[in-house]
Amino acid sequence: KIRQSFIDFYVSNHSHTFWPSSPCVPHDDPTLLFANAGMNQYKPLFLGTCDPALEMSKLKRATNTQKCIRAGGKHNDLDDVGKDVYHHTFFEMMGNWSFGDYFKEGAIDMSWQCLTEVFNLDTDRLYATYFGGDDKTPSDEEAKKYLLKHLPPSRVLPFDASDNFWEMGATGPCGPCVEFHYDRIGNRDARKLVNADLPDVIEIWNNVFIQYNRESSGELRDLPAQHIDTGMGFERLASILQGFDSNYDTDIFMPIFKAIEIVTGAPPYTGKVGESEDVGFKDMAYRVVADHLRTLTFAIADGAIPSNDGRGYVLRRVLRRAVRYGRQNLGAELGFFSTLVPTLVKLMGDAFPEIRKREDFVINIIKEEETSFSRTLDKGLAKFNDMVKSTEGGVFNGTNAHFLYTSMGFPVDLTELMCEEKGLKLDMEGFEAKMKEEQELSQAAHKAKMSGGSGKEMVLEAEQTAALVSRGCKTTDSEAKYTWNSDVTSTITAAFIGRGETSDKTGFVDAITSASGAAGLIFDKTNFYAEQGGQIYDQGTVTCGDAVFRVDNVQVFGGYVLHLGEVVSGSFAVNASATLSVNYVRRGPIASNHTMTHVLNYALRDVMIGKENIGSDDGPQLDQKGSLVDDQKLRFDFSWGSQVTVDQLAKIEAKCLDQIHRDIKVHTFNAPLADASQISALRAVFGEKYPDPVRVVSVCDTPIPEILKKPTEEIWKDYSIEFCGGTHLSKTGEAEAFVILSEEGIAKGIRRITAVTQERAREATNAATGFALRVKAAEEMAGAELQDEVKKLKLELQTMAISCISKSDLTTALNGLQAKIKEWQTKQLAAKVEGAAEACKASVDAAKAAGATKCVVRYDFGCDGKVAQKILKAVAKDVAVMIFSADAGSGKYGCFAASPKAAGVDCKKWIADTFEGVGGRGGGKPANAQWQVEGLDSIEAAVAKAGSI
Repeated sequence: KIRQSFIDFYVSNHSHTFWPSSPCVPHDDPTLLFANAGMNQYKPLFLGTCDPALEMSKLKRATNTQKCIRAGGKHNDLDDVGKDVYHHTFFEMMGNWSFGDYFKEGAIDMSWQCLTEVFNLDTDRLYATYFGGDDKTPSDEEAKKYLLKHLPPSRVLPFDASDNFWEMGATGPCGPCVEFHYDRIGNRDARKLVNADLPDVIEIWNNVFIQYNRESSGELRDLPAQHIDTGMGFERLASILQGFDSNYDTDIFMPIFKAIEIVTGAPPYTGKVGESEDVGFKDMAYRVVADHLRTLTFAIADGAIPSNDGRGYVLRRVLRRAVRYGRQNLGAELGFFSTLVPTLVKLMGDAFPEIRKREDFVINIIKEEETSFSRTLDKGLAKFNDMVKSTEGGVFNGTNAHFLYTSMGFPVDLTELMCEEKGLKLDMEGFEAKMKEEQELSQAAHKAKMSGGSGKEMVLEAEQTAALVSRGCKTTDSEAKYTWNSDVTSTITAAFIGRGETSDKTGFVDAITSASGAAGLIFDKTNFYAEQGGQIYDQGTVTCGDAVFRVDNVQVFGGYVLHLGEVVSGSFAVNASATLSVNYVRRGPIASNHTMTHVLNYALRDVMIGKENIGSDDGPQLDQKGSLVDDQKLRFDFSWGSQVTVDQLAKIEAKCLDQIHRDIKVHTFNAPLADASQISALRAVFGEKYPDPVRVVSVCDTPIPEILKKPTEEIWKDYSIEFCGGTHLSKTGEAEAFVILSEEGIAKGIRRITAVTQERAREATNAATGFALRVKAAEEMAGAELQDEVKKLKLELQTMAISCISKSDLTTALNGLQAKIKEWQTKQLAAKVEGAAEACKASVDAAKAAGATKCVVRYDFGCDGKVAQKILKAVAKDVAVMIFSADAGSGKYGCFAASPKAAGVDCKKWIADTFEGVGGRGGGKPANAQWQVEGLDSIEAAVAKAGSI
């Protein structure tokens, strides 16, 4: 009711468009770990980079309730959850947005009306804060003026940037804000309690006035248009309206607490806080488990998976924190956490049906992680204890903590806790420095890619797209990218040398030359494909008379296609006519790999889940999780809980080859999004935004308009049909060949297939055929020759780019030859032992006849300890025997000793005395000992010394 009342107010009373929550995992925004505010999905609108073909680009006013997670990065509430009664890592943010429409006065007036008329909050309990300014930015007096229309001056309070200047991250849209606070107690002057981090006076609504963009340099620049972004915490408002002091006492959490009580057997939740009241931190554990359950369920349902990096590491840390509190403070058994998921799904599945659809998947991932944590905990503790032994000065090395995190998945907060238990202090600065180092390397790699290694910032953001609009520069017509083997004559509409590279900081110039270095050109139309949808960019050249511009990279920003590269000769001026020539030879294998990615997607589903489950929410699920298509290969990531077997891969590869041999027509058609979405076989990528109309690509002899006449027919499940804006073949036969090179797990529940087509597929097939002939030839070999050949073949096979199905068959064949080698080795060993024993027997018999208790023998058979033990077993029956054996090939020698009980010789001491001052290494027991020495110079002296002891 709270959600709907809020949305209805803005939709019905103030002409806002209801725009559904984005996934809490922002797959298309690499700057964010999670959606941490309602405005995240609208970032392209604020930056002026939204694709004009998307429905979002038409928004002026919007409202929704957004799924948010704050558990990593700048906005991180993880460590506070459980300690109080109002922090969460997962929460809902109800909000309204204006994109260049109303601004401060409208936003403040609507917020006041919603709070006081829709939710009937007591106006005497409301306070408002605004940005009071600092040495860089002036006070927001305009916002103050509009607040005073509704509140007395005593309840309109200025605060600094830490409270009233909102920023989404280290870079991006930002601006001053107004916050509304509510006094739960009332009938008092609570001014001094505002922003005091107390549960009695809490912030409930934030109105952000987005008017700046924070640059990577830290500088603030005016945005081309002013926007509104508001966010009201659903959980906090619910606690006020339901009359509770705690968010956790509402009907949002109490059913989860009841489920926790049942599954753990812990005493009921009582809402206590602090060590003195909350004995054993029982209630804190309840809050941690319930909150983290929400975070993990929504994040996993939206496509994130616990892992050792990025958002995956954050989720792993969240899960392990919940499991640790559940087991240590509530007495839960291992595996308890995953059993709580159905309770949450029942509670929130109606509002967010995606968690109901993915319920089984979420349960399985959490269950696997819980089990994995138990194993990791044991290994990590052992490694930690080893590291503690070498710790100096009472400080646990940050680099060691980083190793535990990256190599063993060990959360740093757990490492810190264990350090405290050992009386050590964790070098957190060293750990964070190591983390920052990795982050900077990643960022540098991305920046180098975008800049072509020039160090320039070759991207278009808000001020660039705004400058282009102000100049009357229209977005690029890129329809010609679907035309093959044809140059395009176009007009240069903009020349770009990098953000911040000109006096006005926009980076646009009238002309570029070779002296410009890395540069970019924008045209009124283009036949170049800009990198998107997993497909790599086109390359080629642009000519203008005798001038030549080499295109190395192509990116699109807000509909403007930026051709990145360098001037090879001459100059390129704005408004000049130019000829655009794509390297179609390079594009050929890209298109082949892209079309066969679609076919692979179809074949995977057909083999792994069956046609009957395609498009169904009830059966097994297999969803695309990413793809990469370039001129060398195709890579396809998908959700699946276990390794795809060799037999399944063989069937998948065969289906793909069958589609090639049938030479099926590849159709493309722009269709209304709503109509195209009805196609039974359709495979849209989770989290992807599609334009309306949307481009449909089908590998099917039936034209797409005919499919759209009866879209729900089951027959379409026999074909590949997807939304896609990429470049494709005209017929599958043009792919020529298809080979799956590998199938591997890349994260919990995520698998990856890498494959090749055309020439690279033929090369892989030929390589496999040639290798198979070598294996066949090896079958005729025997003895040492066979042993050496199989060893060499196994090493080569590991790195060969051939079908993973062929590789499996060839591995089996080589393993078969290994049995033949083992039989030969057994015979060789027996012969070697027999020969050595016979050679030693005379010396041993002589010692025995002389009444000696020990015998020293020199016989060279190498340094194989197994051989030595067999020889000693054969000869050391009545007297202790020490055998010296040199290995000329490796340049070292071994000494092996054994003694029967009757001889009473301590072999360990005998060897130690023999090699005192000689060096080497070894050890053993009184009955059996060994030693090894590098170099052969000392062997004769050692033999003599052993005999004299």
